Amino acid sequence: MSELICNLPAQKVYVRKEYLRDLEDGFGEFVDGVWVTCKSIPGRAFYFETYLPQYGALFDKLPISAFVSRPEVPNPDLPLNNLQFWNCMDYGIVAVHKQFIGSMDFEVLTRDFGIQKGVYVATLDNYHADVNAIDYSTAETPDEHKSFNLLELYNGQYCVYPNNRMRVYDNSLTPDKPLQPDFKVSTIEYQVENGNNTRLGDTNEYFWKTKKEK
Repeated sequence: MSELICNLPAQKVYVRKEYLRDLEDGFGEFVDGVWVTCKSIPGRAFYFETYLPQYGALFDKLPISAFVSRPEVPNPDLPLNNLQFWNCMDYGIVAVHKQFIGSMDFEVLTRDFGIQKGVYVATLDNYHADVNAIDYSTAETPDEHKSFNLLELYNGQYCVYPNNRMRVYDNSLTPDKPLQPDFKVSTIEYQVENGNNTRLGDTNEYFWKTKKEK
């Protein structure tokens, strides 16, 4: 069964009120909120569900551009396609906190606004959750899969960015002048069972040995 939705860290945010008014009015106004869940629908931006304490209300299906970390218009004010680089890849979604990099310094290379810096919140990742449904997506294809790192930017906005559009700096481990990556996309589906002569169907030995070991 597809997941569609996942829990989020209880991050306090401000919702740009125009998004609560279907972009008709409310521009320049802000409403206190706390993130609750995130939805993943293929071909769309991630949808965030937010608790609005002043109203005792839940408001669902807002994009990452609806949120700021302080009640003011950001400068620069990045549009949605600079805050999320790729659409959702599948209905299956999970949110994790990568503890090792959780306190490091981040920078992202945006489409139109150069490098923006920020701090880590969590990571959203897509997968194909329903084995009985045709996998039409590329969420599990090595050279197409993307992780979506959720960051709080210093300009006051939030973004969801893939690994290959970020740099992550640790004060203890990262040199003053890091190397420029020259990596290539991973295209191989690594596995270890097929393509060798190890067969165990004719033995019930607990401490079995391969033919070479014998």
